[in-house]
Amino acid sequence: MTLLLFSQETSIATLHIRGLKKTKQSFIENVISSHSGGVLDSLQLDKDMTRLKRLPLVSHASYQVFASNDTSYNVFINIEENFTLIPAVNVWTATNQQFAYKIGLYDYNFLGRGIAFGGFYQNNGYDTYSINLRAPYLFNNRWGIAINHQNWRSEEPLYFNDGSSNYLYNNKSIEALALFELNFNHKFQFGVNLFTEKYEYLSGLTSDDIPTQFEIDKVLFKFIYDLDFLDYNYQYVSGFRSLLSAQFVTTSNSFQDEFYIAWNDFFFYKQVGKRGNWANRLRLGLSSNSESPFAPFSVDNNLNLRGVGNLIDRGTGVIVLNTEYRHTLIQKGWFAMQSNIFIDAGTWRNPGGELNDFAKSHNIRIYPGVGLRFIHTKIFNAVFRIDYGIGVTDNASKGIVFGIGQYF
Repeated sequence: MTLLLFSQETSIATLHIRGLKKTKQSFIENVISSHSGGVLDSLQLDKDMTRLKRLPLVSHASYQVFASNDTSYNVFINIEENFTLIPAVNVWTATNQQFAYKIGLYDYNFLGRGIAFGGFYQNNGYDTYSINLRAPYLFNNRWGIAINHQNWRSEEPLYFNDGSSNYLYNNKSIEALALFELNFNHKFQFGVNLFTEKYEYLSGLTSDDIPTQFEIDKVLFKFIYDLDFLDYNYQYVSGFRSLLSAQFVTTSNSFQDEFYIAWNDFFFYKQVGKRGNWANRLRLGLSSNSESPFAPFSVDNNLNLRGVGNLIDRGTGVIVLNTEYRHTLIQKGWFAMQSNIFIDAGTWRNPGGELNDFAKSHNIRIYPGVGLRFIHTKIFNAVFRIDYGIGVTDNASKGIVFGIGQYF
């Protein structure tokens, strides 16, 4: 990046975009605000570079400015493209202790226009599939759409006071969202999800209050507000982000009432020296507080506490803090390897409980641990992570967690 300050009288004679292979130049021109014939503004160019680096298709972006005459300049934007056709492969042991796997394929630069399109198939003893389309700049640099269809089937543990039972859970859904970018830092998503939930009892405890089989049609209204001040430099991230998600679910079934859920993720990242990155995530969430085994906030390896186990508990409120220090051990060309030291800590409100549940010792879980990251810097989200967490609170577990992408 070339940092220069210009008066309002200077202009961009021509704007050249270099380094594009798959991406359409018209798409990049649509995303950024700087253009040929416009005012030359270094602050706006800096924002354009940050905006480009947030795109999955861009590994890095910078610009250079050269004088054309006394009042106009030629601007060259240099883009390093990511490889964006990404396979997804996960293997794990499901709740029913059966071997499980997930395979998928996503293109995060479909048609060279920054569209994410793909899907996955999962088998954990039951068949699951999903198809997803996300085009954030389909109409212009502010408006886009997302359309998702999913048929999810899995064995889910439901927790009672005296024990638990296992149900076969099936969720068929179709979702349509409008994507709106107010400005550089403020993004919104809002829309509707039509879905059908079906539960079938498999094993474990039963209750007169919980039927062994039922099916419910529901409508979910979704709203997401993304306040984003993050800056990316390959595997390093700096800045602050707040991500608010709110949902309201209606149903005509007498067994389950209308339901709300909202949570906010606060992220803070700071680059430490040349090779270090301090990363933090704080999640605060509440939902309708019915005394039901179907509480929405789960305690799970892959969501919040590394080493805790697979879906070991549920709650109607959550406070979770994840903090970790990532240090780049090796950086050679496209390959980087990071070490990772972390602490995951969380507490939950019991279904039907009180806010003081958050302070009760048996609801608090703390898991420190260590991990490694293997990173391909030229492929979007190509981070293979291995973490080992050890619980230090009462009746804690320990374990290894694998995944694709940084944990947060």
